[in-house]
Amino acid sequence: MGTSISSLFPNAPSTAAKTSPNDAPTQPARPATKAPSDTVELSQAQQVYQLFNQGQRVSQIASSLSLSVEAVNNYLNISNG
Repeated sequence: MGTSISSLFPNAPSTAAKTSPNDAPTQPARPATKAPSDTVELSQAQQVYQLFNQGQRVSQIASSLSLSVEAVNNYLNISNG
């Protein structure tokens, strides 16, 4: 013979949550925003190093950063010769 909790506590509220379409949180939900400290600006040299370390070729880096291949080579201390 099983005993249910509701029979032991007749005045206890139901454990099943009942919601209606009119139920709303007390405060409206706000979209997540980034704090200014979450953003870091890299110099061109740092961007070149980062892209190079990610495996991009010099020509790809030059194209994506609007630099000449020579400028990318200079940042990476690569000499042609």
